[in-house]
Amino acid sequence: MKFSGMTLLFAAAATLASTAAWADPLATPAMSGPLTANPTPLSFDPGIGTIYVSGVASGLAFYQSNEQRLSPGDDSSTLDYSNAQVSIQKTDGLVQFYVQAGEYSLPAVGAPYLRASDNTTDTFGVVPVAYLKIAPTDTLSIQAGKLPTLIGAEYTFTTQNMNIERGLLWYQEPAVSRGVQVNYASGPISVSASLNDGYYSDRFNWLSGLASYAINSSNTIAFAAGGNFGATNYSTFTSPYNLNNGQIYNLLYTYNSAPWIINPYIQYQRVEKFAARGLDAPGEDWGFGVLANYSVSPTFNVSGRAEYETSTGADSLLLYGPKSKAWSFTVTPTWQHKLLFVRGDLSYTGLSDQSFGFGNALTKDNQFRAMLEAGIVF
Repeated sequence: MKFSGMTLLFAAAATLASTAAWADPLATPAMSGPLTANPTPLSFDPGIGTIYVSGVASGLAFYQSNEQRLSPGDDSSTLDYSNAQVSIQKTDGLVQFYVQAGEYSLPAVGAPYLRASDNTTDTFGVVPVAYLKIAPTDTLSIQAGKLPTLIGAEYTFTTQNMNIERGLLWYQEPAVSRGVQVNYASGPISVSASLNDGYYSDRFNWLSGLASYAINSSNTIAFAAGGNFGATNYSTFTSPYNLNNGQIYNLLYTYNSAPWIINPYIQYQRVEKFAARGLDAPGEDWGFGVLANYSVSPTFNVSGRAEYETSTGADSLLLYGPKSKAWSFTVTPTWQHKLLFVRGDLSYTGLSDQSFGFGNALTKDNQFRAMLEAGIVF
């Protein structure tokens, strides 16, 4: 049956857990809050060092206005699971690794919802992230495999982020890329550089990088960039292939001092002209967003996000068509007690000067969503 591989993985994790020792919190997968990872993940030692097992199981339900019905699950209301994933990793020694496996949905404001089972097949597969890591020193490491992107302020999976849905800017960014990455960290400076396939194109002609500087314990600035150093021809012309022939840049700032986390950032994107596929002039996209979280109590948080994005270029396929504009507002209250969490999204997305939009006929200029997600992190 379709879930047999995932079921076996959960069974294996449970078997290992029966003789596991308790360990320290894990840094991977990264979580921006307000959700926190299990502080005592399971671990075992098969003779090669300590192996950690963690994961997330969660479901969601939502109502939306002006549904587009462009994909399975993109109805006026939907019930689905958002995560059924296990992570297995080794985090010390010269040779380390990380494997994340299972199924997942990737809800984003302003974008059609795709059910988790279809989304997993159509995006990064049942093993969305997996890499081998060589760490010769505490400051230097090299990773190779399916890597999380270095671009943007939001992570790929729902429980990693302040909001259930990712934002308008995230939807324009690469999420997972196959390639090689070098990391260096010393004191307040962290630098990563990667040769990869950009928007999961399977053409290894992208360079991306991230540099951050911790001004002090509360303030950090960062710059991220990625782009195709050549041009890629494709037999089909779909959005990821179009985006792969371009560049994207971020300037980010993070303030983190209890009870606040505030993360504003600016994003610029350019897609080169590609006459062989009907793009006769470059397209450009500017956007900015602010993410924030306020910790009301140890178990209750309120997060918010505001974004604005605009597309230029007569032939641009970015955003909602040439010279289109979009904005979104999202509020997410979150309750978490130990491993159990419940949270909700209220989001609004508005458009202007769009070539296509929301609704069955793609003529509506706004969409409202109310979403609920509940589950466990283990």
